[in-house]
Amino acid sequence: MTGTANTAILPVATPARVRRAIAELIRPRRAQALVALLTLAASAAISLLTAPLLGRVVDLAVATQRGEPTGSLATPVLSLAGVALVQGALAALGFVLVARLGESVLASLREDFVDHALRLPLARIEQGGSGDLTSRVTDDVSTVSEAVRTAFPEVARSALVIGLTLVGLLALDWRFAVAALLAVPVQAWTARWYVRRSGAIYAEERILTAVEHQQLLDSVGGARTVRAFRLADPHLAAIRTRVDAVIDVAMRLLRLHTRFFGRLNVAEFIGLAAVLVAGFLLVRSGTATIGEASAAALYFANLFTPVNGLLFLLDRVQSATAGLGRLVGVVDMEPPAEPLDPVRAGDGSVKAVGVGHSYTDGHDVLHGVDLDVPHGAHVALVGASGAGKTTLAAILAGVREPTRGSVHIGGVPLADQGQSLLRRTIALVSQEVHVFAGTLVDDLRLAAPAATDEELRAALRTVDALGWVEQLPEGLETVVGSGGHDLSVMEAQQLALARLVLADPPVAILDEATAEAGSAGARRLEGSARAALQGRTGIVIAHRLTQAATADAVVVMHDGRIVEHGTHDELVAAGGHYARLWAAWTASG
Repeated sequence: MTGTANTAILPVATPARVRRAIAELIRPRRAQALVALLTLAASAAISLLTAPLLGRVVDLAVATQRGEPTGSLATPVLSLAGVALVQGALAALGFVLVARLGESVLASLREDFVDHALRLPLARIEQGGSGDLTSRVTDDVSTVSEAVRTAFPEVARSALVIGLTLVGLLALDWRFAVAALLAVPVQAWTARWYVRRSGAIYAEERILTAVEHQQLLDSVGGARTVRAFRLADPHLAAIRTRVDAVIDVAMRLLRLHTRFFGRLNVAEFIGLAAVLVAGFLLVRSGTATIGEASAAALYFANLFTPVNGLLFLLDRVQSATAGLGRLVGVVDMEPPAEPLDPVRAGDGSVKAVGVGHSYTDGHDVLHGVDLDVPHGAHVALVGASGAGKTTLAAILAGVREPTRGSVHIGGVPLADQGQSLLRRTIALVSQEVHVFAGTLVDDLRLAAPAATDEELRAALRTVDALGWVEQLPEGLETVVGSGGHDLSVMEAQQLALARLVLADPPVAILDEATAEAGSAGARRLEGSARAALQGRTGIVIAHRLTQAATADAVVVMHDGRIVEHGTHDELVAAGGHYARLWAAWTASG
């Protein structure tokens, strides 16, 4: 139960693959990228005028002190003000353009990520653990998004400023540029030293964070089981181990940062000292003026911010690159191959032959299950917890592949229909329904994008939900989900059943869709479920046996096997498993 680090985590793309993926995403936006880059380049170029203008002010001040004729100070001072205004405006515009480009690229990547994740087999997702996928779609996307808005624009601008500043130093005197370049070996060695160490640490941090999330999800999600089996201490110890591992890698990063900045300070000292010495020698020889030497010193001092910023941003770029690698890794995963010529199901009949399944080798949860549900029939699956009902439902819905045996819908094997057809043939509604953030009308139209408002209301009326929907502040336009109007458990389930009606598949599987509601809500949901199943084949995992009593047939499962099959009255009269379950149910009221 405590779990260990999962060795089957979802793949991570290599840095080279990440670079190719970014290039592929930017290619359709080349014009936008070029405009953003030119804007930042113009901002960087104009900022270089500051140092020579200040040098001009120094020369005018020196000439005035010597009593030599000088020009007006107003011109360079006003020019400095103009440079500041224009440079600031271009820099702001450039940042906006780069951030907008980055956000559009990230949006495309997020869409690809979600699209691929939804088409991956559930078993493959479970191998990596839900914590791995959750951390990618939350922490990694957040890290990359933050880098897109701040780090990447700053990296582009800093690189341009550095390159143009070196050109400015060359324009003053090539010896100033040579002096400034003395800092480059130390900076390059520092950057190489940092990148070689930080990349592995950031990748490790992402994996440890995913493992930590998985442990928290396992412990919190299974809280009842943990308490029932007195496993609180082992779970707390496992969580503590995961958290300590994350803290340890964070401290290693902090120590790496401290050494990184210390070496950058050494590079700054070497470069500035060299420029000042060069300026002193050139002024003394009459080759340069004090103003030119001051401009050179200012040029180099102005490099502190972009150089250190660029090198420090390697930290965030490394983190973002690690996150991108995890996102692109999922995007590159190939979903199951679709059949070349998909075959549509002839009707809504469901047939399972010799279905067996195991999550781990040697531990079967289903044993040779045979099931035959005629088109339009409603069947209830009942049995104690752990009997295999949910696993069988997932296999019948095509969500999970059986280890052995086969499933046919309308006489056609699931594999021959392909996922695209299966999504229109079978709908699975579980007890853990999701209310999507947005308006209620948008939430409903996820199942039928072309549905009219009247069709939406008809679906809601079918599942007995129109009354409470019309009482919402904005009716169908009310914002629900995260940040919106909270829906009760019963209302959320009715919303899911309304989506089922709108999708109108020939087969519907309800996996304890009334289990989370209270007694009164569950009775109402049972009526909603019966209405939603009208006209289609229905397989219901019955949490409440009143659902089984109204079904056309009842299938009783025990220990991964079907042990009884018949109508409610037949099974009660038989005095077997179902009769005992029914007696316990009625005795409890």
